[in-house]
Amino acid sequence: MNHYFKKHKIKPQGWMRQQLEIQAKGLSGNLDKFWPDIKDSAWIGGDREGWERVPYWLDGFIPLAWFLEDEDMKGRADKYINAIVDRQKEDGWICPGNDEDRKHYDVWAVFLIGKVFTVYWEFTGSEKVKESLYKAMKCLYQMMVEDKVSLFEWGKFRWFECLIPLHFLYDHYQEDWILELGKILREQGIKFTDYIECWKRPMNKWVLETHAVNLMMMLKYEALCSKFFGEPYENVAEKLWNILIEYNGTAVGTTTGDECLAGLKNNQGTELCAVVEQMYSFELLYHITKDSIWAERLEKIAFNALPATISDDMWTHQYVQQVNQIACIGFPGKSYFRTNGSEAHIFGLEPHFGCCTSNLHQGWPKLLWSAFMEDDGIECTMMLPSTYETKISDKNVKVTLVTEYPFRHSCKYIVETEEPVEFQFKVRIPAWSKQYKVDEEMKDNEGYWVLKQVWDGKQEFTITLFDEPHLVDRPSGLKVAEYGPLVFCLPIEAEYKMHEYERDGVERKFPYCDYELFPTSEWRFGYNSDTFSPCENEGDEIPFSSKQPRITLQTQMRPIEWEYEDGYDSVAAACPTGAEREGDLVTMALYPYGCAKLRMTEMPLTINKK
Repeated sequence: MNHYFKKHKIKPQGWMRQQLEIQAKGLSGNLDKFWPDIKDSAWIGGDREGWERVPYWLDGFIPLAWFLEDEDMKGRADKYINAIVDRQKEDGWICPGNDEDRKHYDVWAVFLIGKVFTVYWEFTGSEKVKESLYKAMKCLYQMMVEDKVSLFEWGKFRWFECLIPLHFLYDHYQEDWILELGKILREQGIKFTDYIECWKRPMNKWVLETHAVNLMMMLKYEALCSKFFGEPYENVAEKLWNILIEYNGTAVGTTTGDECLAGLKNNQGTELCAVVEQMYSFELLYHITKDSIWAERLEKIAFNALPATISDDMWTHQYVQQVNQIACIGFPGKSYFRTNGSEAHIFGLEPHFGCCTSNLHQGWPKLLWSAFMEDDGIECTMMLPSTYETKISDKNVKVTLVTEYPFRHSCKYIVETEEPVEFQFKVRIPAWSKQYKVDEEMKDNEGYWVLKQVWDGKQEFTITLFDEPHLVDRPSGLKVAEYGPLVFCLPIEAEYKMHEYERDGVERKFPYCDYELFPTSEWRFGYNSDTFSPCENEGDEIPFSSKQPRITLQTQMRPIEWEYEDGYDSVAAACPTGAEREGDLVTMALYPYGCAKLRMTEMPLTINKK
């Protein structure tokens, strides 16, 4: 059904390895050492949270550990998995808590730990974990048949997530009860098409029906059902996605949602959990449907929205990011966000709520996992620096991709075989490159470059993509600059104010403390030109560095009048007044959106004056 149901064969290289190493040195690789909800979780016999946080963390920590071949991290993952399996009840119940509390336990956590077990099995082949998953799902089936547990709240809105471990089990066991459980979950789960109208008019009201994370998960439900139940796929996801972005879309391919859908204003927030779940949905949608539009959309959020909302060292993150984000300062009074608190946009350990603290870790590792797939040969889905090793006709094949994409637009492929073997090699060509070049041969972009031949020994070829920086229309007459898969913005210099403190038994201290970001440079500008000059820079050891971006765009800007949002002095109004301010035209460097922690992204194109 997807890349989880075959052994992993990919290894990170280049900037992708740098990014994963940074992640391992930050929150992802250290939460179990100090954060109570992981370190002392009820999942492993402690007295802290025993629901979604440990499974969320493991979902990203496990692939991160194995991709980096880090023995210490692998051992810590083993420790958690073994502790969970060893505490499984006789009847198969897998989650923490007393037996009498099961009816009131939201089984969303059962679905989530089931997904984690499939991830762990992919890297280890653990029969112990496969058998534990079987018992857990059989227990869930029996309890639902006997009406001892049922879906409510999160489980009711995320029922289809359980189809991932159920499909895994059916592949291995082929027992009818597995299909029956899937049917029961669908019957008790909600039907998302019943709620479309409430996505069109965002309210200052927290409801599950407009919860952005639920909706980003939702996008894959039909694709999962089509594979699990053997039903025709009618592309409902495209219809739902188009409605969501029409009324709530952002310049970086996400929707607003702080936490619930928040409309089209560029100063509303987008939750980090929604970003990584949207990425995962798009990964599965592409692998199941083979429709390249999902890979296109995946690129945009992965290279823009994901790095933007996590600090360079990956020790801190935001709960929500803003497309036009001139400050990350706690609101002293009423929160600006529709359904989030006043600190949701600061960078910290667990701003607003800890779900993103535990869930952010899947973003980069699962993106890497999606870089190659096997379907009538080998396909490079995402241009990420990596190596992919497999067997075709029992013969070893290795593909190496050397690239600085998305910061550069060329990709060198090296295909190596130990013996002659025939297969098809396929590369998805991003749609923004209308033409591309293979070595010296120019081609029109028809979606893929395909070469089927007998491969013998070592063969190299380079694919070069072409684009010109350009402006894209946004609501209210504003524009956004794009070049290749990257969105660009005007960076705002920031002063970081560190806060170390303890709240509710959770300590914040360097490096996992909180930071407010105060602007120290002017942000009130509009484009005075639609011409941009790309500047390729050496950068530093941080791929999406906020200090030394690997690429910038030079362009001419003009000072304009731009007020604060009414009642706030740290939020830019969604639109400028339109008037020009006194001041000379100035040439400025635009940063990739993912590099700038304070930024103006949507800006007007002013009248070009001599």
